[in-house]
Amino acid sequence: MSIVTISRGSGSGGLLLAEHLSKRLGYELVSRENIIDEGAKFGVSVEVLGKAVLEPVGFWERFKHERRQYLAFFQATLCERAKNDRLVYLGHAGHLLLRGVSHVLCVMVIAPMAFRIQIAMDREKMNHDAALRYVQRMDRQRKKWTRFLYGVDWLDPSLYDLVINLRNLDVEGAVELVATAVQRETFQPTEASRKAMANLLLASRVRATLAANKSTSFADIDVKAEDGVVYLKGRVRPGSMLDSVVRVAGSVEGVCEVNGKDLGAPDYAI
Repeated sequence: MSIVTISRGSGSGGLLLAEHLSKRLGYELVSRENIIDEGAKFGVSVEVLGKAVLEPVGFWERFKHERRQYLAFFQATLCERAKNDRLVYLGHAGHLLLRGVSHVLCVMVIAPMAFRIQIAMDREKMNHDAALRYVQRMDRQRKKWTRFLYGVDWLDPSLYDLVINLRNLDVEGAVELVATAVQRETFQPTEASRKAMANLLLASRVRATLAANKSTSFADIDVKAEDGVVYLKGRVRPGSMLDSVVRVAGSVEGVCEVNGKDLGAPDYAI
C-alpha cells in the first residue's frame, strides 16, 4: 500500500479531502499536530516544538541550531509513522520530508480565494476582511517557511504528482481522483522503494538522536544510510566532538556500521 501527502493553503479544503480519503482507502490519517505531539519523545516540549514551525522565519534565522533540531525531530517522527505505508499525511511539507520514496503520492490542493475566505470565516469565526487577512498571512508564512527550510516554493507544481483545484470539483470528486491515482502501479511499493523508506527512516533516527544528545546537538551533520551503514558528512567543531558523534550515531537501533571518512578533518576516518 501507498502513502499520500496532502499540502494545501489555509482553508483550501485539504482537511476535508484528507478525512474523506483516509476513510475511502482505510488509511490512517496523521496531521502536523499529531507529529508535533509525538515529536516530544525526543525531550522537547510539545509547546516549543509547535512554536518552532509557527514562529516567523526572521525569528528562527537567529536560532539555526534549534531549527535544525526541530526539523530532525519532525522528520524522524513522520518517517516512523510512514514506515508501514497506508498513511494519509496532512501537514507541513510532508512530501519534502519523504523525498526519494517512490510509493509516496504527493498531492497539492488549491481553491479560489472566495472559497478559502468562507472556510476561514466559518472555522475561525471571523468577518470577511479578517478572514482575508488571515488567509493571506498564512500563505506568506508557509511560503517563507518552505523556502527557509527546504529552499523551494511549496506552490511549485513540479513538486507534486497531482494538483487539484476545487474551483469546480467538489471534495468527493477530489477524493475519487486521488483514490484512483494511488492505486496505479506507479505508486505501489517495490523492493527498491521499501529500501529507500528503510534507509530514510534510519538516517532520520540518527539525525534526531544526534540532535537530541547534549554532546552532539550542535553538530551540523549530513546523514545518509544504506543497508544499515550510516554515512556522516560535515565539519565538527570542536574536534573533540568527533568521537561523540560517531559513538552516538552508532548507538541507534538498526545501525550496523558508521562511516565517518567525510566527517571532520579530511584525514579523519572510521
